[in-house]
Amino acid sequence: MQGGAIPPPFLAANNLKAFISEDLLRDTMPILFKMGGAKAYGYKAVLLPAVCDVFLKAKDAGVLLPRQEHIAKQCEILIRGLATVGVIALVDEATGYQEDRARDALEEILRKFISAELLKWVKTFPDEFYRQMFRLRDWQYYQFSVKRPSVAGRITNDIIYERLAPGVLDELKRITPKDVKGRRKYRYHQRLTSDIGHPALREHLASVITLMKVSTSWRRFYAMLNRALPKWGSTLSMPLEFKEEEDGEE
Repeated sequence: MQGGAIPPPFLAANNLKAFISEDLLRDTMPILFKMGGAKAYGYKAVLLPAVCDVFLKAKDAGVLLPRQEHIAKQCEILIRGLATVGVIALVDEATGYQEDRARDALEEILRKFISAELLKWVKTFPDEFYRQMFRLRDWQYYQFSVKRPSVAGRITNDIIYERLAPGVLDELKRITPKDVKGRRKYRYHQRLTSDIGHPALREHLASVITLMKVSTSWRRFYAMLNRALPKWGSTLSMPLEFKEEEDGEE
């Protein structure tokens, strides 16, 4: 690595420098692109496995820091997953099947082929859920951005978790405490069981999204939601006015 070159924050630790090649360093240069009409920065897709390789090499060399061990563990899982996806992609390209593959094919492949541990990192809430939420709330939506108003988490608790089953949200909050910085280590959906919790969540999400699509306003959507999928043990209510400081999962 050249002395004057500066690696990005996720590769800036001194114990990783020996495993960063010149080619990798060049790939860490941010790329300017447009996202929903706004300017944004990103990285080449090939950077992900390359970064994983750095951490795995550091692990093999025995120089990982304790705080980096969980990163190396996730890197191992990702490398195994990307290997499976890569093989399938090669077959698809040879057969021409890639043109017919669904948009969410990567998530589906990961669900089928990768260990349950990796499912924690597979996207559970589809983009359409947030696209419709933003439309009904009159918020500006950017397809490739993960940044959302803080109240989106509280809204998600209200229209999703409080309606799954009695006491689910309270239990999820209990087993997913916040750290000293006020953040939760896991998202609520990562705590749901694979045999009952996740299927119920996906079914509920599909119903909520359908109601969103046929609604012309948030108030109209909320009224239909209360009739079709009411909260457990509650009476019908008007749409809540959410405050920025309220707690919730985004």
